[in-house]
Amino acid sequence: MLVFKVASEPWEFDEIHKLNYKTFVEEIPQHQSTPDQRLIDKFHKENTYIICARGKSVVGMITVRGQRPFSLDQKIDNLDELMPRNRKVCEIRLLAVKPEARNGVIFKNLMEKTAEYCLGQGFDTAVISGTTRQLKLYKHIGFVPFGPLVGTAEAPYQPMYLTLEAFRETFSRLGQEAKVLLEEMAQKHEELKEPCNLLPGPVEMDASVKSAIGGPAISTRAKGFMDSFDRVKRLLLEISGAKQVEIFLGSGTLANDVMTGQLSLVDGRGLVLADGEFGERLIDHAERFRLDFSTIKKEWGRKITAEEVEKKLDGDKAIKWCLFTHCETSTGVLHDLDRITDICKQRGVAVAVDCISSFATIPMKLDRVDLATSLSGKAVGGYPGLSFVFYNGEVKSRPGKLPRYLDLGRYAEKHGLPYTQSSNLFAALAAALSRIDLTKKIHDIEEMSQVVRSGLAENGLKVLVPREESSPAVFTIVIPKGISSKEIGDELARTGYLISYMSEYLLARNWIQICILGEIKKNEIEALPGIIGKIVNKTA
Repeated sequence: MLVFKVASEPWEFDEIHKLNYKTFVEEIPQHQSTPDQRLIDKFHKENTYIICARGKSVVGMITVRGQRPFSLDQKIDNLDELMPRNRKVCEIRLLAVKPEARNGVIFKNLMEKTAEYCLGQGFDTAVISGTTRQLKLYKHIGFVPFGPLVGTAEAPYQPMYLTLEAFRETFSRLGQEAKVLLEEMAQKHEELKEPCNLLPGPVEMDASVKSAIGGPAISTRAKGFMDSFDRVKRLLLEISGAKQVEIFLGSGTLANDVMTGQLSLVDGRGLVLADGEFGERLIDHAERFRLDFSTIKKEWGRKITAEEVEKKLDGDKAIKWCLFTHCETSTGVLHDLDRITDICKQRGVAVAVDCISSFATIPMKLDRVDLATSLSGKAVGGYPGLSFVFYNGEVKSRPGKLPRYLDLGRYAEKHGLPYTQSSNLFAALAAALSRIDLTKKIHDIEEMSQVVRSGLAENGLKVLVPREESSPAVFTIVIPKGISSKEIGDELARTGYLISYMSEYLLARNWIQICILGEIKKNEIEALPGIIGKIVNKTA
């Protein structure tokens, strides 16, 4: 967790001196090296340090000083004549961020916290000595160059000033424009970039989705909401191929509870498949409904085959339903939905499938399954909080059998709206669904998947599940023994890549995960395998 604050603790100042040394001795050759690898600024006692801390580590800082003479006074004789008149001026110095933490989020928040402090002290103009390597960034923020270069030939600096008026004008648009600027800088091998979200959820969303959620909340009985509601359902059915869908205010776990509740109405025993965390959770769903069922279980990462399902059904004619995950998110295993459905239908067995991580990632149709689930916060590209239950047969409300909120038939009988929904989440979901080009999305995922898999192999990294048995959107990577998966994940986060590694089941197995589900560009991900390889080799 990142914390932005004014430094006040002894350990924070020690971290500041170390960061000062790494930046202005080792990276920028401005000062002589010292045995203790600490650089205490000559104005330290007069400085206010705005810092970004992660745990007990200071990863970024900016220094503010309002006492004259400034360091620039010692380098430019006529400093006041070159700046706007009648201003209360402070000097901002020692902008430093650790290389692995140089991203747009940290820089923007440091600037915001610094501005907050300066305004609180009554300063309306700031002067800096800006490194010539970052002039484009400083000008973008609103700094105006003045006077000659200062510093040394090895470390030249440009004096610049920023007025309160310019800051207010530019910072309001910095968030959007900085993205463009930072992408340009990344292409020039600068470290500044926004985090690349490779989580299984929540995923990175398009700007139109983020904008849509911010509208006013409206009643679920209003005509405007009803029109949006019907449109969302229609789009979901177009993508899925299912005949009906109901939408629930809740997570994928809720949708799977609803699906399992429907299985409790089926006469006969069931079969649950489990070769990973989410198959195990389906077993838990079934046990909580006190269902009669048997299982096929395998070691995590070893795929349960259609032939094994066929053998099990032929050996137990009492089985009348089969419950499984399409994509087992914990490992990346992709089960053969079409073949398993064929086998079940030939034997009169109902099919219920968790499609939470497969929906909108591969070509698929849900027109032959009895029940399926997915949700808004994965490949669909919406906010978490809405889940879907698809079905192809008739359902009826069962008040004597099911809790009200889990009764799929009640939703069907009430036009899908028996209870309050979130109009804001629906607006965001509608925006996400409206922009999906399913053919292109599937193609892009497959293309990026090939880049990731080949890159991981080139860097000697083991993917748990082979390509022919896995989802193109989920990679579970086995970290070698003796190297901490948590340390790898932490380091990647500092580098600007958000991956999945903190789930208990991943930590227990020393695995990390890359998921290609949200708004991801190929150039954002193609460097990742090499970065992971370097971190693993460095940590080994």
